[in-house]
Amino acid sequence: MGWFWADTTPRPNPLPFSDTSPSPGCPMHASSSISSLSSRHDDISSPSNRVHDSSCPVRSPNSPFYVSQSSPSQSLSHSARGSPTLSKLNPLNYMFATISQERGPNQTVDLPVDREISSIPRVDASVGNWEYPSPQQMYNAMLRKGYTDTPQDAVESMVAVHNFLNEGAWAEIVEWEQIFSKGLKSGWEKCRRGSTNLAMELIEERLSGTIDQDSQPRLVRFQGRPQDLTPKARILQALGWVYPAKFSSDPPFDRHDWFVSRQTPSGPKEVRYVIDYYSGPPEPTGEPVFYLDIRPAVDTPTAAVERLMRCGGDIWWRASGGVVRENK
Repeated sequence: MGWFWADTTPRPNPLPFSDTSPSPGCPMHASSSISSLSSRHDDISSPSNRVHDSSCPVRSPNSPFYVSQSSPSQSLSHSARGSPTLSKLNPLNYMFATISQERGPNQTVDLPVDREISSIPRVDASVGNWEYPSPQQMYNAMLRKGYTDTPQDAVESMVAVHNFLNEGAWAEIVEWEQIFSKGLKSGWEKCRRGSTNLAMELIEERLSGTIDQDSQPRLVRFQGRPQDLTPKARILQALGWVYPAKFSSDPPFDRHDWFVSRQTPSGPKEVRYVIDYYSGPPEPTGEPVFYLDIRPAVDTPTAAVERLMRCGGDIWWRASGGVVRENK
């Protein structure tokens, strides 16, 4: 989610999903694996998910995995209190610019120092892709932010889950960009034939190899905003109060804004995407389920039209009899 660093030279490496058993002490990980990652698009009848740029990224009491823990302000060291924090943060991700790979004080568990390269390209193509932190770096970041009570044996699983959710979020953003990067007219031609045909067309484009890699979107920067509810999240919460049988009133347990460089025919354009992170009912096996609600922020009329097209294209297709015509 929000845990990227790029302070070393990237090296090619796949992104395996860790099977390490998480500790129940971390609220993000009540189970040993993640069974489902779903994107909601703009379907407001079902809930949506996150990676957050503070210690253990799910500290919100709205998270189903929340565990009451000590406040970071109570455990911050004197040196941390006495120095300006903002001057130490990387403006691209609001994380500390450098995080040590050395063992933390009183650390009893050996944590890996290997870092994985994400599939998410940075805006500076010469630098490569964004790089995830190692478990040791994440643990040191937690200590630096004051969370000294995080179980050490949960950190490796936390990194694996965070990486997994980040990859899912980026895949959804790439899909939005594939639809609209060539303009609204091209986007509508894709959306107007309904969601099923849209999904098939996007897959065919990717498999055909006709997509120019230089025209692919790139992540410029991101910011965690867990305390700021989006307008859509507020609407969903209100619907949950009015129609509790159909909607959930639980707010997202996290929110992120990702700033993406879109390659348009007229040149690069920065687009802000909003990601709301929700948790769903666990699987029968007890494995947690997360939902990511990802869409362009309504910063411009163009972004508003894109969301309307993506949501309304399927409605138009059905209302105009497209499904019936296709089945003849």
